[in-house]
Amino acid sequence: MSVILQTEGLEKRFISGGGWLARRTTIHAVNGVSLSVNAGETFAIVGESGCGKSTLARLLLRLIDPSAGRVTYQGRDLTALPSDQMRALRAEMQFIFQDPFSSLNPRMSVQSIIAEPMRLHLGLSAAACRGRVADLMARVGLRPEMADRYPHEFSGGQRQRIAIARALASGPKLVIGDEPVSALDVSVQAQIVNLLEDLKADFGLTLIIIAHDLAVIRHMADRVAVMYLGEVVEQGPTEALFTAPRHPYTRALLTAIPVPVPGRGAARAVLGGDIPSPAHPPAGCKFHTRCPFATEICATTRPVLEGGAHAVACHHADTLPPAQTAARAGQGRSAAADRRFALYRQMSAPPKTPTNKERLP
Repeated sequence: MSVILQTEGLEKRFISGGGWLARRTTIHAVNGVSLSVNAGETFAIVGESGCGKSTLARLLLRLIDPSAGRVTYQGRDLTALPSDQMRALRAEMQFIFQDPFSSLNPRMSVQSIIAEPMRLHLGLSAAACRGRVADLMARVGLRPEMADRYPHEFSGGQRQRIAIARALASGPKLVIGDEPVSALDVSVQAQIVNLLEDLKADFGLTLIIIAHDLAVIRHMADRVAVMYLGEVVEQGPTEALFTAPRHPYTRALLTAIPVPVPGRGAARAVLGGDIPSPAHPPAGCKFHTRCPFATEICATTRPVLEGGAHAVACHHADTLPPAQTAARAGQGRSAAADRRFALYRQMSAPPKTPTNKERLP
């Protein structure tokens, strides 16, 4: 498979403080991330809150500039492109933000919101935009006659559909979703997940998904990267990572998944201590302060992400005891997750327009 997006040693540091009598502090939000995304796949990024997932997503589309490293899109170094060339590429790379209410302009109608990328990137006329907006709204499950309404007149799930339609308006090849379902009810989550899968197949998209819900990830992702304190600690095919995790942090995440079968869950791997501050990260392996398998080398030497298709950054990955994860212990768990989303697949289809006989008097 061809690589559509690749990063090399990507870093982002933020400077905080620096006021009168205040010490300047450097926050290491993303630290040396190298990964590649294949065209046509769904690539997931998971990890605890504050580990740098959203910052990494913004770096991938150069919504913010990196402190070091580079991002390559179809062989072009995005970090070196001038602003006019970068703007021309925006049509091919779009973003779905976590909160659809704050990411949609409340003073613009849905028609204007979805048509804006068409006017800016494709140069379409107002008449041409109206027809395409109607088609996109129907495709994401919204009635075209709602185009003149405003974001506050829609539910949370409907607003997320508007955001998805806006992301598709310019005809992108790559779409990044920053926790696109985390703020929605479970039933609505399933509708949006199924919708994204259908749109990926219909439009030939490459998806990068950030999510906390590991059931969502296992359901729709082809490969997964696990982040901890700004670094990728494990990366590999979804099924391999869920059934045979190699990093202690990944094991802890997976054993936290509730299993819908009483008595069949794995013993939970409870991590000790707190997440270290990104302003003062520990030396060596950043996870060693919470890792039950840490040794002296972990406190002094930073592990390298290696291992081929299923890579891990751990000094003891090959000597750890077999993992007893929730995904392995609860054999019915994956099927239950599939049923959870498939139950709502029919709800993610465009609503049927009633005929005259079906209309209410």
